[in-house]
Amino acid sequence: MPGRLSGGWVRRWPGGVLAGVIAVAAVTGVAKLLEPHVPPVSLLTLYLLVVLPIAVVWGTVLAVATSVLSVAVYVALFVDPAYPLLVADTQTAVALGVFLITAVVVGTLASRLQRAAQTAERLNEEQSALRRVATLVAKAGPPSAVFQAVTREVGQLYDADLARMERYETDGTVTGVAAFSRVPVHLAVGQRFNLDGLSVAREVRETGRPVRLATFRGAEGTIAREARGLGIRSSIGCPIVVAGRIWGVIAASTKSDAPFPPNTEAQIASFTELVATAIGNAESRAELRASRARIVATADRTRRRIERDLHDGAQQRLVSLALQVRAVQALVPRELGEAGQELDNIATGLSEALDELRETARGIHPAILAEGGLLPALKALARRSPYPVELIVRANGRLPEPIEIGAYYVVAEALTNAAKHARASAVTVVVEARDGVLHVAVEDNGDGGADFTTGTGLTGIRDRVEALGGRVALHSPPAEGTRLEADLPFAEQTAGAAG
Repeated sequence: MPGRLSGGWVRRWPGGVLAGVIAVAAVTGVAKLLEPHVPPVSLLTLYLLVVLPIAVVWGTVLAVATSVLSVAVYVALFVDPAYPLLVADTQTAVALGVFLITAVVVGTLASRLQRAAQTAERLNEEQSALRRVATLVAKAGPPSAVFQAVTREVGQLYDADLARMERYETDGTVTGVAAFSRVPVHLAVGQRFNLDGLSVAREVRETGRPVRLATFRGAEGTIAREARGLGIRSSIGCPIVVAGRIWGVIAASTKSDAPFPPNTEAQIASFTELVATAIGNAESRAELRASRARIVATADRTRRRIERDLHDGAQQRLVSLALQVRAVQALVPRELGEAGQELDNIATGLSEALDELRETARGIHPAILAEGGLLPALKALARRSPYPVELIVRANGRLPEPIEIGAYYVVAEALTNAAKHARASAVTVVVEARDGVLHVAVEDNGDGGADFTTGTGLTGIRDRVEALGGRVALHSPPAEGTRLEADLPFAEQTAGAAG
């Protein structure tokens, strides 16, 4: 589980040392074979092939240690031992220093990029889980199905051995309404039991806030006894609040010595919001529409947060590292042309990685949409398209943010489908605001045959549009192109904002 890497990292540390030693030995063998044909100083660059994977898998500390080991092996095997300082000449000394600095920079960068990739993967998993539950809620599925789906997603997403959703009753008891378990349990779904001892359910009800129990050792009560019997080490729980009252609780438990990450409660809270939404929807279809809009807004805020974190964190770090490499390159003497070239290659690679990260951040949530509005964002989409896009926009001024975001993703998904699946050569995009509704139409001359049931992208667009109170239509006969239309009503949102 990504959230419990620290303990696992310590356990894998000896394996990292062994892997580093083996890799250094292997590269040294290759270097020995190349020694008659390659200048000795150039052989240093081969050891970067060891530092990178070590940094990615085991982190910066082992990468630095591997760099030092590489230098030591290089000095022992490729430098004339007659020199008292273990370096053949000034050129070799500078090369060793440059290699160490470069290895540390590359190792640090690789480790940071790996952690960024793990974080992005984790966020994608969370968003996918939220999306599945949100889709079930949006389709007005029965509350019992939502309860089970949420409990299963929480259990699987956070690697819990046991997850359970419970509803508070007026007599002070709780009833299990859904469960996910990797271990045999005795408190079954539908069973009512007293809060007679230590438990997440009791603590949440008393505090009204998320709770974390570090141990059940020595505790009394039905739930505590079951937890000890199952070998549960720790548990966390979040309240489910409906219409201002605590309706129930969702809890996750683990048998692992490593506790849940510190921010797990906040992440589970997103699921409890969906549960509360489902309960409210059972009473009112109007509440269904409002809740679906909130789900979309939550997802968009998360996208904005990810984009902002990437921009303020990883991107700025990449820029800083690139500048550091260029600074080191400027210190390399001219006679060390190969070392300077290697540094130049590294700096170029950093710049390319920065460009790729910026493109990823733009895909998660384009900053231009929030800063400039719908028209500049659509123009940017058209410029990045691999085929000609005729863009016609008849909408003056800014529209409500959810409407602009919805229209942007309608166009973005349609252009993506046209490029990946329809083999289109031209696309026309028309966006027009009239009578309090933003009309969006995207038409291509591709193969056609698109269907809402054949992929998650179009389904997501339909969910987003309907969550905003709009409608979406798709006309895509085979070999006749595709036309995707969406109507997004904004009059009520504009009036609400003005009021």
